[in-house]
Amino acid sequence: MRTFEDTTFLLLIVAISLAFAWIVWPLYGAVLWASVMAIVFAPLHRKLSILIGPRRNLVALSTVLIIVAIVIVPLIIVGASLLQEATSLYERIQSGDLNLVRLFRQVLDGLPEWAANIMRRLGLTSLGAAQETLSASIFNSSQFLANKAVNIGQSTFDFIVNLCVMLYLLFFLLRDGDALSAHIKGAIPLSVEQKNALFRKFAIVIRASVKGDMLVALLQGLLGGLIFSFLGITTPLLWAVLMAFLSLLPVVGAALVWFPVAIYFLTTGAVWQGVALVAYGALVIGLVDNVLRPVLVGRDTKMPEYVVLISTLGGITLFGFNGLVIGPVIAAMFIASWDIFSEARQLAHNDRDRP
Repeated sequence: MRTFEDTTFLLLIVAISLAFAWIVWPLYGAVLWASVMAIVFAPLHRKLSILIGPRRNLVALSTVLIIVAIVIVPLIIVGASLLQEATSLYERIQSGDLNLVRLFRQVLDGLPEWAANIMRRLGLTSLGAAQETLSASIFNSSQFLANKAVNIGQSTFDFIVNLCVMLYLLFFLLRDGDALSAHIKGAIPLSVEQKNALFRKFAIVIRASVKGDMLVALLQGLLGGLIFSFLGITTPLLWAVLMAFLSLLPVVGAALVWFPVAIYFLTTGAVWQGVALVAYGALVIGLVDNVLRPVLVGRDTKMPEYVVLISTLGGITLFGFNGLVIGPVIAAMFIASWDIFSEARQLAHNDRDRP
C-alpha cells in the first residue's frame, strides 16, 4: 500500500512539474539568462557581500545594477547601432548602390586560372544564376522585413517584458541562490558525490560558455571590426557582430568572414589590404582563442571541439540564440552523467571482485 501511495505521489509531482514548465515556457529565455547571469556573477556577488555586509537585498540589488551597467546597456546600444547598419546595407543593396553581382564578377576575374577552373567545375561562375539568386534573396528579405515591421511593436513589448522578468528573477536568484541550490540538491535522489559532481560540472560549463566562449567571441568580433573599419570596409559593426557570432563555432570561426574579404582584396588588386587582413586575421584574431580561452576557462573544462560544434549548432537550430548556452550545457551534462555512471559501475565491479 505504501508503494502505491509513493508511486501516485511521484506521478503527481511529475504532472505538476510538467504543468509548471508549460506555464513558464513562454518566458523560458528570461529564466535561462537570469540563471546564467546568477551563476556567472556569483563571485562578484560574494565579493560585494564581504564589502557591504549581511544586507542581502542591498548586495543583490548592487550586483544587478552592475550587470545592467556593464552588460545590458552596452548590448542595447550595440543592438541599436547594428540595426541601423543592417538597414543601411539593405537599402544600398536594394537601390543598386551595392551591386553584389559586379563584386562577384570582379572576384572571378581576379582568380588564378586553377581556381577559376575549380569554380567552373562546381558551377559557381554563372552570373545569371547568381543574379537570380540575389534578386530572390532581396525580394524575400523585403517581404520578411515588411512582415516583421507589422509586429515590431509587439516584439519590442515582449523584449521589455522578458528583460524586466530576467532582472527581477536575477535579483532573487542572487539573494537566495545558496538556499535554493541546497534545496534542489536535497530533492534530487542521488548520492551526495553524484549531486556535487553534476552541480559542479553545470556551473563550470555555464561559466565556460559565457565567461570564456562568449567573451572570446566578443573580443574576436571587436578585433575584426577594428581592422574592417581601418581598411575602409562599410558597416564594420555588422561584420564585427557576424564574426563574434561565428567565433562561437570551433574550427571555422571568424575566418568565415575575414578570409573571403581578404580574397576579394587580393583578386581586385588591393594587395596590401588583402595581405594585411590575412596576417591580422591569422596572427591576431586567430590567436585570441588559443591564448585567452585557457586563461579564462581552463584547459580541463574544454569539451572536444566536435562536441561543441554539433551541440552549438543543434542548440541554435532548436532554441535560437538561447541555444548558444543550452546546447553546450546539455552536451556537458550528458558527458558528465555518463562519466559518473561509468565510475559508479567500475567501483561496483571492483567491490564485487574483492575477496
